[in-house]
Amino acid sequence: MLLEQGANVNAQGGDFDNALQDASREGDEEMVAILLEQGADVNAQGGEYGNALQAASRGGHKKVVAMLLEQGAELSVEGGYYDHPLQAASRGGHEEVVAMLVGLGADVNAQGGDYGSALQAASWGGHEEVVAMLVGLGADVNAQGGDYGSALQLVSDGGYEDIVTMLLEHGADLNARGGDYRNALQAASLEGHEVVVKMLLERGANVNAQEGDHGSALQAASQGGHEKVVTMLLERGADINAQLGPYDSALQAASRRGHEKVVAMLLEEGADANMQGGYYGNALQAASLEGHEKVVAALLEQGVDVNAQGGAFGTALQAASRRGHEKVVAMLLEQGADANMQEARL
Repeated sequence: MLLEQGANVNAQGGDFDNALQDASREGDEEMVAILLEQGADVNAQGGEYGNALQAASRGGHKKVVAMLLEQGAELSVEGGYYDHPLQAASRGGHEEVVAMLVGLGADVNAQGGDYGSALQAASWGGHEEVVAMLVGLGADVNAQGGDYGSALQLVSDGGYEDIVTMLLEHGADLNARGGDYRNALQAASLEGHEVVVKMLLERGANVNAQEGDHGSALQAASQGGHEKVVTMLLERGADINAQLGPYDSALQAASRRGHEKVVAMLLEEGADANMQGGYYGNALQAASLEGHEKVVAALLEQGVDVNAQGGAFGTALQAASRRGHEKVVAMLLEQGADANMQEARL
């Protein structure tokens, strides 16, 4: 009725930019057919998915994909969240659509979008069959790009053991750097995927690689409170006092998150309780800020300097006072914290 009354079939706006993209996203074959008959631009650009073909591919709507391609949809038109229809279909794990697009000439190694490539997109979702298909078709297992670095980092983060094995068997670089996680070992350690961590270490992953938002694999595991992973990393020679990243050390990371058992393990293995650095200054200040009483007690038992200055809050007493942690304030005062100490803030 709207079209009969003169509605513009190619009007643009909103999250999905045009009616054809919205109908394609829903897999509505009848609506797509009507819009195409009325002159909808099959390659119109814009919106979350970039174009109708990407929207249909992400949803795995095989018939709609075929309809759009028959009407001249271009495989190489870039744009939107996924940048390419093959990447969109791979992210959704839609094997038939992936096969169709590749059969029509889609570049299996096309770069772009938030995931970087079709292989990375499939890896993020843990779609083993699609990963196998893409690798078999010549996808570069070491391609870098997007927000997440490499396919190996993505499956390590997700704990997809079989895909990790597959990628390693096809030559994935264990120590490739890039993306939010910086390397595969750090990604697996942060999420506590013990089997994947073990696989990576046994194949020669650098246990002391230092980089990225989490500093090192040990800091990442400590931040997550993953005791078994922390143990594995230490047994493999992880530097317990390595300084890097926002937490500066593994002990500070575990203290900030209140992981009592990990804090105890690190202290037993020789972590320096008085190490200074990072946003929080030291482990005691990090634990005090969050009111982790048991961690504060453990650090104080180690003879940590209760009046050490540094970091964003000056001292542990100031950090605890800022958040109103009465019990921690009392503990610190009992151990000689100076209530009158002044320190410039960052």
